[in-house]
Amino acid sequence: MTDSAPTQPTPDGNRFPPPPPVGRAGLRVFVLSGSSRTGSVNELLAALVARLIAQSGATADLASLREFSVPPYDGDDEEATGLPPGSVSLRDRIEAAHALVVSSPEYNASVPGTVKNAVDWVSRFRPQPFKDKQTLLVSASPSMVGGNRGLWALRVPLEHLGARVYPGMFSLAAAHQAFTVDGQLNDRGLQERLGTTVDSFLDLVEADIKYPCVQHRWYEFLGDRSSDPVTERAEA
Repeated sequence: MTDSAPTQPTPDGNRFPPPPPVGRAGLRVFVLSGSSRTGSVNELLAALVARLIAQSGATADLASLREFSVPPYDGDDEEATGLPPGSVSLRDRIEAAHALVVSSPEYNASVPGTVKNAVDWVSRFRPQPFKDKQTLLVSASPSMVGGNRGLWALRVPLEHLGARVYPGMFSLAAAHQAFTVDGQLNDRGLQERLGTTVDSFLDLVEADIKYPCVQHRWYEFLGDRSSDPVTERAEA
């Protein structure tokens, strides 16, 4: 589940996305734990989602945010030294997947600064890696709201950058007591709900790839340059 297949440049230097999958067996999903702490509840949740994806027949590429170390975003640093290697690696993993899952902690009722900083760095690439990427957000927290407030905050920059964020977010409350020793959820109902959420998300990803007529693109990203002359806000 942890193998990676970064996109490769074509002879003219342009990058291309992974090939369209044939059924679930060809579907590749990048699952990112937004926590840098080893063994955190969000790392456990990301690993559980990756297993559910694999059980469905798709391929899960599982990673932790600590694998993509980047400094705080600074425009002067970007101009002087370019984009940091950690952001290049993260961009490659996102581009190599048909879809993205982020398991993000909640810090002070919002998105962690480290997660937002990683998004900010990746947003500097052209073409924009998040644009049109089907994305599922999940969270785990010891609190009784399960990190849901942080996910709503994370939706804002991702949707601004063109990601198609799945409406059915999953938040796991009291997460420090929620996992069994083998990494499943103690609550059978929550385990089934998470499985249903992941399965429905994968159905949408398949439909998005195979049936362009169901695609609905709505983005607001001033840095995007597409074939549509309206770049500030466009619907195709």
